[in-house]
Amino acid sequence: MKTPPRYSVTSVDHALRLATMLQLEGSLTISQAAQRLRVAPSTAHRLLAMLVYRDFATQDDQHIYHAGPVLELAAHSKSSTARLRAAAMPHLSRVVAELDETSSISIRTGQTTRFLATVECGQSLRVTSREGMVFPAHRTTTGMLYLAGLEREALARFFDSGWYADNRADIPDPGRLRTDLARVRRNGFALNEGRSERGLVALGVPVRDTGGELLAGLSVSLPSARYDRQRLPDMVATLHAAAQALQADLAHG
Repeated sequence: MKTPPRYSVTSVDHALRLATMLQLEGSLTISQAAQRLRVAPSTAHRLLAMLVYRDFATQDDQHIYHAGPVLELAAHSKSSTARLRAAAMPHLSRVVAELDETSSISIRTGQTTRFLATVECGQSLRVTSREGMVFPAHRTTTGMLYLAGLEREALARFFDSGWYADNRADIPDPGRLRTDLARVRRNGFALNEGRSERGLVALGVPVRDTGGELLAGLSVSLPSARYDRQRLPDMVATLHAAAQALQADLAHG
């Protein structure tokens, strides 16, 4: 997981998150922005107004905000990412209802993975929302699912380029990684025990497109203190059922 700046500026973080949402997902209303950021509507309005002023956003006659001219990739990104997030939400909610643990959908972005959406469970001790967070690929279930599909040469190139080229210290031990990836291929799911954060366990299964390529990862996360290996088959079955239902929804539009 990326380490936040020592002296973080909340308003800047909120503005950048809004810009990312506009670029990857499309339009937003003030109320939607406020809900996603968990701030007051007046705060969301001020943030969006500044994005409009700096050409990161535009506002139409219905007071809906769209990606501005600075976010040149918005039109291309919206078609896939926003559709995936919207389609995944009801399935995440059903996973939470069945397992009573937090569920998320995430995608690979270069050498990292980004969480698109999270539905939290209602337990007092729970994994909180990961939405918008970015982790090195080998530290998440979605990243492990992707890496498990690479041949050895492609795997080596993956760690020699992009993000890892500037973060050599974070490259995992090759022998252990190959063992872990073989287990992912054999089991059909990824298990993360403390890879991304100490005290956290996550299970992830693939969501594939109509051509069989990995589109995203659907996961459930819980405190390690509550993890029971006896529940593993049921949890994996629930995730696979949700992933298959999501794939069907995406295939049928």
